[in-house]
Amino acid sequence: MTEPHAAQGHPCRRPRHLLPLAAALASTMVVGVAGLTLGGAEGIPGTGGGAGAGARGTVGARGVADVRAAGDARETVGARGTVGTQKRVGTQETVGARGAAGPQGVRGAAGAGAARTVSPAASFAAALAAASPAGSSAAGEGAGRAVLRAAGLGPKTLARVPADARQVLVVKGAGPDANRGTARLYTRTGAGDWVPGSARPTRNALRGWTDDHRSGDLRSPAGVYRIGDAGGLLPNPGTRLPYDRSDEFAEGGTGFAGESLDTAFDHVLAIDYNRVAGVSPLDRARPLGEERGGGIWVHVDHGGPTHGCVSLARADLVALLRELRPEWHPVIAMGDGERLAR
Repeated sequence: MTEPHAAQGHPCRRPRHLLPLAAALASTMVVGVAGLTLGGAEGIPGTGGGAGAGARGTVGARGVADVRAAGDARETVGARGTVGTQKRVGTQETVGARGAAGPQGVRGAAGAGAARTVSPAASFAAALAAASPAGSSAAGEGAGRAVLRAAGLGPKTLARVPADARQVLVVKGAGPDANRGTARLYTRTGAGDWVPGSARPTRNALRGWTDDHRSGDLRSPAGVYRIGDAGGLLPNPGTRLPYDRSDEFAEGGTGFAGESLDTAFDHVLAIDYNRVAGVSPLDRARPLGEERGGGIWVHVDHGGPTHGCVSLARADLVALLRELRPEWHPVIAMGDGERLAR
């Protein structure tokens, strides 16, 4: 028995706050930020390692930083694997007394003159704005991952987070047999700090979680997986990820609570469990075999538990899709608290 896709009956069909700084900041300091360079393969479970913050720069007198943006080239993959490129160039920005920061993807800060007093909030905002590709040190990465450990990720789970992953969606189930939980997206800045996003309620499979998912077991597969392909019945809601708009996402029928599934796949985010990365979520290839199930997505909540997927409220899923950036190699770490803490 296999877990079919949307038009043939998907598995779901029934038959902000700021990150705490690692060290207290002095009341008077010279602020500098450096970017972060991403490289290497896509986020593949089982890889580890990491790098941390780069060298610090300086900020000139009266809090004005002449910030020059680095060209941030990134690849975008089309609905069926077509590859294109986009280039985004940042703009100059001025850092005021409270350290108001410009858009992400800006690297480098240079200035001359006297140092100024900067609040911790201003320092962190500037660091967050400097989250463009550049080198980072292992020490910075190690310190930054303390936030992920505090989020409940243990050494084995962290070892599966690829070194080039700068976004980790942590989905923590309420228990091993529970079908509700919470999702939170963590994004790594150029300084190596992991910044948590808002908590979003989730649903998962009817019977909870498993380390050995099988087709029809009504449990969600715990683990760390790449999340880089999206799609849905409705047009792209604004995600940078490759997005496959298709009528094949149309679904009928009812869920476990008798709820309609008509809008469940308006937008979906494929979880790379037993699937080929870089293709439409509708792709039916199962590298581990049909018996291991598949078609595991993050999709629109339909008011009841799933067959194996994770679901979010529509607004939360749209927001998540807009936050994810393919050049930051996002992954999902999902499971109940006990499994994630290993």
